[in-house]
Amino acid sequence: MIRISSQQVFASGINRLQELNSSLNSTQQQISSGKRVNKPSDDPVAAARILKLDQELSRVSTYERNVSLADNRLKQEENSLASAIDVVQRIRELTVKAGNGSLSPNDRQSISSEMKERLGQLANLANTRDASGEYIFSGFQGSVQAFQQNEEGQYVYQGDEGQRVLEIDDGVTVPISDHGKGIFVDVPAAVTGSYTNDASGGFLSGVKVVNEADLNAGFNGSPPGDITIEVDAAGNIQAQDMNGNTLPVAPPVYESGEPFVVAGVEATISDVTEGDGDTFTLNINKKQSVFGTIENLIAGLDSMEKGTPEGQAAYEDMVAQSLTNLDNAQESIVLKQTELGGRMNAVESTKEFLADSSVYTNEIRSQLQDVDYAEAISNLSFQSFVLQAAQQSFAQVSQLSLFDRL
Repeated sequence: MIRISSQQVFASGINRLQELNSSLNSTQQQISSGKRVNKPSDDPVAAARILKLDQELSRVSTYERNVSLADNRLKQEENSLASAIDVVQRIRELTVKAGNGSLSPNDRQSISSEMKERLGQLANLANTRDASGEYIFSGFQGSVQAFQQNEEGQYVYQGDEGQRVLEIDDGVTVPISDHGKGIFVDVPAAVTGSYTNDASGGFLSGVKVVNEADLNAGFNGSPPGDITIEVDAAGNIQAQDMNGNTLPVAPPVYESGEPFVVAGVEATISDVTEGDGDTFTLNINKKQSVFGTIENLIAGLDSMEKGTPEGQAAYEDMVAQSLTNLDNAQESIVLKQTELGGRMNAVESTKEFLADSSVYTNEIRSQLQDVDYAEAISNLSFQSFVLQAAQQSFAQVSQLSLFDRL
């Protein structure tokens, strides 16, 4: 026989009521919070998985912020470069106009004035700042203005050659900046001619590349570098590369004002005296900034005289060489735009991947943590009913006493 005292009945009843009340409170908390797991004890396995999923969502959120930053920086750079191309194109149109032989000095001055305005506009674009106030084309020196004018009024690059990168996913980085030296300064310049020794007053003109393959091949497959030219006493044109190798000239016989070709470069020598020691240099593979090209154009429009054959030839050469340099500058900017397009595609792909990963992770997390309201409300109703029944039962049992039978 098992003896049950009144104290045991009361203790058992109270414990049962507390259990039912605790379950009811837990269900109420789930409904109010919308979460099935509010503390690890609710479901230890699910709680551990939810913690890992929270860490994954935090990682994705960090990379999404980086992706947004990279996207904004690249779009800002792309817009600046697109505007720079428009400016260079306008300057090219003005240069073509300046080549018109019927222009008056006032017309040339008007073209020069607009070019000065366009030069300042291009400098402003090259000194573009991001949202934090840093210059986007200064490399690592974001606080330093990329292009500044020196004492002579020429724009000079002040930044470094650094390139910033940003991690946009585990092991995935993307460059988010480009230094202005590579875009606006290191631009291939047109082949030009100059005097090395002016003995008889002749001049070199009409310098232009007519065969790129021959120029690149040079002597025995090596680019020639600068080419030295002179007319010997026999009236033959002699040409040597920077290493002293003799280069073939066609035609080899000098005729004043008649063009000849050496290493794929056409040029014309005029008014020299054979054997007097006149020497000229063809400047090959030089670099010139787009700012330098425009500055030279402006200086030429403002000061060059066309009254003599030499002056006319020099002016025409300046226009032709400037057009080549402007075309090279546009190509340099377009190549960078193409590179930016590839980076922006990579950023967009990563952005979509992170968004999909976030959605997938949130779905799993929701399945583990979010409460099923229909089930929870049903449980709450049932638990309320059981608790009420238990309370009524306990009230009846607690009133029973052995003395009631006596």
